[in-house]
Amino acid sequence: MTKISTRLTGNKIVDRMAYKTVRFIVTTFCRTWCRMTVEGRENVPATGTFLLAPTHRSILDTPIASGVTRRRMRFMGADKYWKNDAFGRLLTALGGFPVSRGTADREALKRCIAVLEHGEPLVLFPEGERKSGPLVQPLFDGATFIAVKAGVPIVPVGIGGSERAMPRGAKFISPRKVHVVVGKPLQTASVTGSPKAQRDAARLLTIELHAELQRLFDIAQARVG
Repeated sequence: MTKISTRLTGNKIVDRMAYKTVRFIVTTFCRTWCRMTVEGRENVPATGTFLLAPTHRSILDTPIASGVTRRRMRFMGADKYWKNDAFGRLLTALGGFPVSRGTADREALKRCIAVLEHGEPLVLFPEGERKSGPLVQPLFDGATFIAVKAGVPIVPVGIGGSERAMPRGAKFISPRKVHVVVGKPLQTASVTGSPKAQRDAARLLTIELHAELQRLFDIAQARVG
């Protein structure tokens, strides 16, 4: 447990300094090269934990998501990137934490909930891996289940233009406009009782989240033309 906790948190002072520095670099690049604009930034909670749930069309979506708030957020990554201790420490400093792909989802859920319990916002892409096209694909219940389990709000985010800027397989980032629309938080309440009650609550929240993500994604896409 100590090892897991260290990999999740690292050195707070160093981590936050590194995160702020890299966030400034990547968001400045997105604003200049991709003319990134953010709408609805005021919907991101200024205090307390929350789960940020963006649409996912490009590898750029992770750095783009970091641009919606100056608060340090956490991102889940494949544990293979932590095999090199030095690189792993850098990823941890930049908000990442490792999850073993192909293993039980229960371990990933525990790590995500641990991040929220440490008081830090968490970013999860509810569509799973990168998708393509104008329609928000069916969502996994993982993001909503974690939100219900932890009793934290979900902040939906539509990212328009990132697929044109860097689609799957692209080696370079095109100077295409990116627009981000942050929706109002979807409030949740921690559901106590049976796991079935929590799963049922998560499924209902997933339906609400899907509809809101599609609405925000449509707005974001319209802004970039």
